[in-house]
Amino acid sequence: MGMLHNLADLIKIKKDKMTILVLGLNNSGKSSIINHFKKSSEQTSIVVPTVGFMVEQFYSMSGVSIKAIDMSGATRYRNLWEHQFKNCHGIIYVIDSSDRMRFVVVKDELDLVLKHPDLCNRIVPILFYGNKSDMEDSLSSVKIAAALRLENIKEKPWHICSANAISGEGLGEGVQWLIQQMRFAMLSNKDAAKSRSKHSK
Repeated sequence: MGMLHNLADLIKIKKDKMTILVLGLNNSGKSSIINHFKKSSEQTSIVVPTVGFMVEQFYSMSGVSIKAIDMSGATRYRNLWEHQFKNCHGIIYVIDSSDRMRFVVVKDELDLVLKHPDLCNRIVPILFYGNKSDMEDSLSSVKIAAALRLENIKEKPWHICSANAISGEGLGEGVQWLIQQMRFAMLSNKDAAKSRSKHSK
């Protein structure tokens, strides 16, 4: 019965909308990645920097409806990130793989995200895109993972892949992984909430 219940929950989740928070420093390519996922008729030829945040809608190849909250990565707007943590099902963290000078800042911002109380006690999968992989001085996903010490993330599923927001290389693979992990995470968080509710009675 439990297996059937979980299967029904998975089917329901597939029909429901999933909310993804898209984070990363300015000029990392967040908006360009979201633009790639839109229908060709909805894509824009010129992508401008996000001011504050933008909410976009697109469908994955498997038909899942995704609400993507594209957060500005400019210094003055990063304090807005935390206001969206509570309601997101997954995170896409975009890294400019050629901007080695700012890797320290990337790591500092990531650490703040991981320690935030609205995220640290929830299973929220994180997809890292090493964007601009076509650039000559870009780092591989293995080297980016080492620089950011991603191996220290123990409480959340994570995955990193090289990506190119212009050609679309690596984007589909990454988002399909994220969708699968969000489905399992939503079930796990739901079961954990039920368990806490029972113990509190």
